[in-house]
Amino acid sequence: MSPPPGAKAPASGGNRCRSGPLAGIRVIDMSTVVLGPYATLILGDLGADVIKIETGAGDIVRHAGKAPAPGMGPLYMALNRNKRSVKLDLRKPQAKEAMRRLLGGADIFFHNVRLGGISRLGFNYEAVRAVNPSLVYVHCVGYGSDGAYAGRQAYDDLVQAASGFADLLRARDSVEGRESEPAYMPSLIADKTAGLHAVYATLAALFHRERTGEGQFVEVPMLETFTMFHLVENLYGRSFVPPTGGMAYTRSVNPNRRPYPTKDGYIAIVPYSDDQWAQFFDLGGRPGVMEEPRFRTYEARTENIGALYALIREVARTRTTEEWLKLLDEAHIPAMRYNRLEDVLEEPHLVSSDFFQTRHHAQAGDYVTMRHPVRFEVSPADIERDPPLLGADTESVLREAGLSEAEITDLTSEPKAR
Repeated sequence: MSPPPGAKAPASGGNRCRSGPLAGIRVIDMSTVVLGPYATLILGDLGADVIKIETGAGDIVRHAGKAPAPGMGPLYMALNRNKRSVKLDLRKPQAKEAMRRLLGGADIFFHNVRLGGISRLGFNYEAVRAVNPSLVYVHCVGYGSDGAYAGRQAYDDLVQAASGFADLLRARDSVEGRESEPAYMPSLIADKTAGLHAVYATLAALFHRERTGEGQFVEVPMLETFTMFHLVENLYGRSFVPPTGGMAYTRSVNPNRRPYPTKDGYIAIVPYSDDQWAQFFDLGGRPGVMEEPRFRTYEARTENIGALYALIREVARTRTTEEWLKLLDEAHIPAMRYNRLEDVLEEPHLVSSDFFQTRHHAQAGDYVTMRHPVRFEVSPADIERDPPLLGADTESVLREAGLSEAEITDLTSEPKAR
């Protein structure tokens, strides 16, 4: 991508023969933990030259979980391929100047430092725009700056709780006479969802810049993006004024919506059309079920979904998983095998598509990673770099930015012990 009017050309050496659609785009990434690194992982897979700025002991997620090499924990390995690590102590004036040089040749500045902290370092939007007016400045925050919680800390658990997402499991598991407790989804789902919003926001701002030459400030608030994500279906009866019912999509919070037990395991079965429903119950020896008024139409099934799921559960027990998969495949009724976590690594479709890949890391040894899931026919995503050691690319990146050998030595030399 050629630089738009007013943009500074990125320094050479960052993207060695990258093929992705973002080849030639440089990202200065000061994000940590999961949300930001997940977003910049995707940008890196798409060909961008992602320069990860780290201080002190580095991104805290380097140290989460057992690792064969210091600072190369499993979450860090999953989130930080296709990046280069530069270690800078941004409290020091010479490091601040090096950072300004890097930003001057970049297309994107991406971070999740709170506004007060980034301002004290001297890299708020106004300061960075003065260095590079065409830069896309992406700030990931917990809560939007126009709301009551602006500036507060946010983590996945906090956002799952505040957004009402943690209430979904309570709503599902509560039964007459027993109120279940709220629970967090056992996944960093709010972090990753906000990270995906950050990716499309970054790409949209890049597209605007390509057309106009303008850089801009982009704020990605975690609570707002995740609340929008999960309330698409869960606003439900409160979508209208006056309300037509309660919140939470009845199908998704029904306690019977789960893998169904078979004779020897579990299976996921999702008949969808009228014909598929009728055919499923015919195969299960329960003809005529779909003639009942409570199941005859899509609207009726939605209102009585609990009873319908309970019937599927009864029928599913009559055959083995393999028997059901064969029958349902022949009948073109959607179904899938239930996999335990360990089984996913051997899932036939993922194995045949080479989704899980074993790579060799010079320090951490062999490790498993997942190929980029989206296919581009002309400009494919790729994995060029394994996750870097802390500060592994400091000297080469600073050299690309035009710093002298003396300046680089000054920045990278450890202070002498007194």
